[in-house]
Amino acid sequence: MKIMNAQANYDVLVIGSGAAGLTLALHLAARYRVALLSKQRLRDGSTWFAQGGIAAVLDDTDSVESHIADTLDAGAGLCHPDAVRHTVENGAAAIQWLIDQGVDFTREAGDYHLTKEGGHSHRRIIHSADATGMAVHSTLIEKVRAADNIDCFEHHIALDLIRQPDPQRGRFRCAGAYVYNKNTDEVELFQGRAVVLATGGASKAYLYTSNPDGASGDGIAMAWRAGCRVANMEFNQFHPTCLYHPKAKALLVTEALRGEGAQLKLPDGQRFMHRFDKRRELAPRDIVARAIDHEMKRLGADCLYLDISHKDARFVREHFPTVYQNCLQYGIDITKEPIPVVPAAHYTCGGVMVDEHGRTDLDQLYAIGETTFTGLHGANRLASNSLLECVVYARAAALHIDATLSEVQPPRLAPAWDASRVTDSDEDVVISHNWDELRRFMWDYVGIVRTRKRLVRAQHRVKMLQGEIREFYANYRITSDLIELRNLALVSELIIRSALDRRESRGLHYSLDYPKLRELAMDTILVPENFADQRQFI
Repeated sequence: MKIMNAQANYDVLVIGSGAAGLTLALHLAARYRVALLSKQRLRDGSTWFAQGGIAAVLDDTDSVESHIADTLDAGAGLCHPDAVRHTVENGAAAIQWLIDQGVDFTREAGDYHLTKEGGHSHRRIIHSADATGMAVHSTLIEKVRAADNIDCFEHHIALDLIRQPDPQRGRFRCAGAYVYNKNTDEVELFQGRAVVLATGGASKAYLYTSNPDGASGDGIAMAWRAGCRVANMEFNQFHPTCLYHPKAKALLVTEALRGEGAQLKLPDGQRFMHRFDKRRELAPRDIVARAIDHEMKRLGADCLYLDISHKDARFVREHFPTVYQNCLQYGIDITKEPIPVVPAAHYTCGGVMVDEHGRTDLDQLYAIGETTFTGLHGANRLASNSLLECVVYARAAALHIDATLSEVQPPRLAPAWDASRVTDSDEDVVISHNWDELRRFMWDYVGIVRTRKRLVRAQHRVKMLQGEIREFYANYRITSDLIELRNLALVSELIIRSALDRRESRGLHYSLDYPKLRELAMDTILVPENFADQRQFI
């Protein structure tokens, strides 16, 4: 492995190329040199695969107060009202900015078509057919590639953040990151006056997920190791409806189908959601996912079914072309037959603690998007609030960086990556085995329904696994699989610790040992051992 002394100094280093990272980079490109890192291709993150849409108040039949109320209701008492209001009030402006960039949202009779999803009291989901993420992502990628001041680095995976003392403030600051270049098998040094984590969530900790392979919690793990607090990691949202098929991988069936009248059914064709919630199929995702999980276990069924075949076939094909084509390739015609579905890990509601500007506990380190805990989602994310959060907080972070970066000195050149431990190894098969073991015990013991006994068992397993990973990381060559396994094991530990701390059932965290809701709603905040270092290093 060749070790690079330095790659370059930038004004801003953005780690992650989803909607949040791209939006922030575009907001800063006019004045600053920006490096944008993507662990795969720019388009390979979760944004590209988002189907449903973006929630915002866009017509006179809706209101900001209604959107706020729906978000607070879904969040089960843990949303931060100031974060919710900030996001919702900036929603229309965020959508307008996307329109100005060229995103082609679906229209009907000249007006933008708004759909309705679970937990929403109004039609407020603007979308591009059933491939909104692709429309947003492709548009922003095109803009980023055309920007002179943005350098894009695909197939680059951040290993660890770099901390340096700042004598003027008496604190540590973030000065960049060590980055593994998969194209050249080199560890490179990227530095900047500001660093932004936009790496997405950690749903690949689970065996079944709607997320692409890159959702390995990298930003959360790096921030924790750098001394930043995390919050509410126990709240993992499981999407109720992913296609169940032996050849299908991470194929989400958008919630918008249920918004347009699709019905959940048992294998014998009976509907069942009325037994769990008066809103039936339009109940929030946590309720729907638990209902499906309950019925599958009660019946011993491999899957249940989502049926929209009673709707006009032309309507289905026009409104859900992606789902229609995706299912058709597996021999399922959704205009004529129900779709076999199972729940799957979908969204990480907790994350790195940030303020309204996206600032973390470490100076000059920002975090945006699914990597973060802003207080917006509470104990359960309301459908289609996630892309909205990406755009709103990316703009807020960009504004803060723009207002303060002139006062920030360039970082000192950091040491080259320590190559003394790097040797060739044939341990890849063991790493692959550990990856599979981690995801299986997380699914079995830390899934939709939890018990304290299962969580303790998972905690023991993850600690043993981390011991092996530390040995690999200290002695063997760096690979992308090892980097992601290291991060996923750490994030899994944080999820388990948070779940053990929450002795109640609230939102996405459901415990058979503690089925009742506590009167006082409190966030689960985990503090790393080196957190105090942030305050004073002398």
